[in-house]
Amino acid sequence: MKKEKTENKSKSKDNKDKKPNPYRKYIKRMWITFGISMLLLYVFFISISFGLLGPLPSFEELENPKNNLASEIYTSDQQILGKFYVENRSNIEYQQLSPFLVDALVATEDIRFYKHSGVDARGIARVMVKTIVGGDQSSGGGSTITQQLAKNLFPRKENASLLDMVAIKLKEWVTAIRLERNYTKEEIIAMYFNKMDFGNQSFGIKSAAKTYFDKTPDSLNLQESAMLVGMLKAPSAYNPIRNPNDAKGRREVVLSQMVKYGYLTVEEFGAVKDTPLSTNRFQIQDHNFGMATYFRENLRMMMNKEEPDEDDFSDAYEYSLALEQWEGNPLYGWCNKNTKPDGSKYNLYTDGLKIYTTIDSRMQTYAEWAVTEHLSKTLQPQFENEVKRARYAPYTSVYREDEYLHLLEISKRRTVRYQEMKRQGFSEKEIDLAFNTPVNMRVFSWQGEFDTIMTPMDSIKYYKWFLQAGFMAVDPQTGYVKAYVGGINYKHFKYDHVTAARRQVGSTFKPFVYAVALSDGQFSPCSKIPMVPVTIELPNGKSWTPRNSGKVEEGKMVTLRYALAGSINWASAYLIKRHSPEAVIRLARKMGVKSPIPAVYAIALGVAELTVYEMVGAQTTYPNKGIYTEPIFVTRIEDKNGNILSEFVPRRSEAMSEETAYLMIELMKGVVDYGTSARIRSTYGIKFPIAGKTGTSDDNSDGWFMGITPELVAGCWVGGEDMQIHFINTAYGQGANMALPIWALFMQKVYADKSINLSTKDFEKPNKPLSVEIDCGKYARQHPEENNNSDNNGWQ
Repeated sequence: MKKEKTENKSKSKDNKDKKPNPYRKYIKRMWITFGISMLLLYVFFISISFGLLGPLPSFEELENPKNNLASEIYTSDQQILGKFYVENRSNIEYQQLSPFLVDALVATEDIRFYKHSGVDARGIARVMVKTIVGGDQSSGGGSTITQQLAKNLFPRKENASLLDMVAIKLKEWVTAIRLERNYTKEEIIAMYFNKMDFGNQSFGIKSAAKTYFDKTPDSLNLQESAMLVGMLKAPSAYNPIRNPNDAKGRREVVLSQMVKYGYLTVEEFGAVKDTPLSTNRFQIQDHNFGMATYFRENLRMMMNKEEPDEDDFSDAYEYSLALEQWEGNPLYGWCNKNTKPDGSKYNLYTDGLKIYTTIDSRMQTYAEWAVTEHLSKTLQPQFENEVKRARYAPYTSVYREDEYLHLLEISKRRTVRYQEMKRQGFSEKEIDLAFNTPVNMRVFSWQGEFDTIMTPMDSIKYYKWFLQAGFMAVDPQTGYVKAYVGGINYKHFKYDHVTAARRQVGSTFKPFVYAVALSDGQFSPCSKIPMVPVTIELPNGKSWTPRNSGKVEEGKMVTLRYALAGSINWASAYLIKRHSPEAVIRLARKMGVKSPIPAVYAIALGVAELTVYEMVGAQTTYPNKGIYTEPIFVTRIEDKNGNILSEFVPRRSEAMSEETAYLMIELMKGVVDYGTSARIRSTYGIKFPIAGKTGTSDDNSDGWFMGITPELVAGCWVGGEDMQIHFINTAYGQGANMALPIWALFMQKVYADKSINLSTKDFEKPNKPLSVEIDCGKYARQHPEENNNSDNNGWQ
């Protein structure tokens, strides 16, 4: 009986244990739901991978993501001169990154980067538990570096719905996994840094390092790397220029993360934590700033030129010049004359071209310094002091109010503001009101920019006071343009005085006349001509008798060497009368001068309006043994992968005999040794072989100097924006005072720079013996400069 009771109790207990679990069905449902969810998620991922829920980036797109890559401009000594871009972006490789950048990024954004395959399950779980459930916003995000890269390579569409966002997020996961399969971790890091926006028009780490620190990415130190990585969270909020305190705080967070994960010791952290941001070399990279601004803009315009259409030109000659450039200059219109493998034209702003120029960064720096040094410290103060009492200053040859107002009106109509208002349909009355309403503006001064309030019309008057300049230096043997300064400040004065501006060249044109006389064998440097007034009967029945601007002893016989050294107008008139204007123009054309030249005798004194580019290019003929070498700006262009697309060589042609070229060098040496350019020796102490020529147009409106050495030819023009703006006193307004000092200051720096190693040897003599005598004995008892004979053309 007991046994039976015991068995009944045991059965009762077993029955009790076998009682259905009330939670069992819920657990079962949960696992079924989880299984179905995982299956659906798997199917969802498979669908995404096969593009069934919308296209995914192809392997080709992953390999070559469509970034807007800036075209980079390089100097001949491999310095970055500037960029052309929609986005200021240039790519680098992993090896070009500072190790501090990589460590800071991994410590801050994705410490498990080297352990996951694109999507970090642990990171996602952390976000789910700590951030979403626990509300801890400091726990960090769940996106890996690879996911962030995927997101930035293929941006999300705006105003996406919740369902769209889920699909997008999953697509980014798939893309991240694909990236991990196709690229190494190092390549992903490099792609990430290349893609990110660092603010201030800096896309990618290469641009950011240049903008904020004027460095390359591999040379960034610890604190610089931490600052840039810190900016990735919010480039505007942590901008070190606008929000330096926030940027510094964010940098400290990055450094703390590096300590936390062992990339940095506590001691190292303490040493850099409070250091300043060191953004004193910050410079936004655009055409308004940096080196060779005018050169870069000229290059941009030239490469983007379209095939000339005659209907777009009001002047037939200008159309013929443009057509000649299109057909004969491979750089002119390059983007429209060359096509990519897919048949489309190259885009200078997005295709990541690498343009290797002839500019030497050292010479360019010296040229820009020389222009600033002379104009800001000497010439501009001289000019302002002399013309301030003029009735309509700074116009010194304007005597009526209506003429003054007319010149200002012309200047107003040339402004971007006026042209934009006309395009938008504003009336002249509305435009006049706008130009006479005071506004806030930032204006140029030689002491630096400053903020002020003035009317746009007053700003036009204000800027008229500044003298302008154009300077170019070229290697005569190669034709490589080594330095190019188109003006005093590109941001405020856009007009290029090297290739765009045509100004009267004054006495710098006289060597063309002398070269014609020497080339026909009738004259030599020692040939003597009489110092008497020369009268030339003109086809219109009138006569032309030029005068000299300095003291010349009438009736005296002087050598050609002496006459050119003193820039004597009677001598130039005598020579062109013996030949013809047409003969001189023919020679000028052979020497690369393309601008219109009037076939009149007055060209002997410099009435022709030419560019600095043409004048400097022509001078290459003399040290190059009579061979004209066209100045060029670019040696080669490569695509973004380094494949050479084009290479450039200068056009060369024989302009004169080797002997004539050498005789002209001998004549022009006299200008420097004891003529109107003698201050090169006396004031600036340059003792090496130099040939040159000064020039001054009528009323001192234009000052010129052309200087030639065996290995470098350089020329300079200085003058006012309008021809009526000029010095009153020729002692100040002549080329020897306005332009020559810029050349001399530049050459002092170039000769002193041993890395440039400019030769100090004399000009090479012709291979054959000279057929004429060049040793004229004692040239004169008085030097032309002592005779007070300036180079002013003095035509009437």
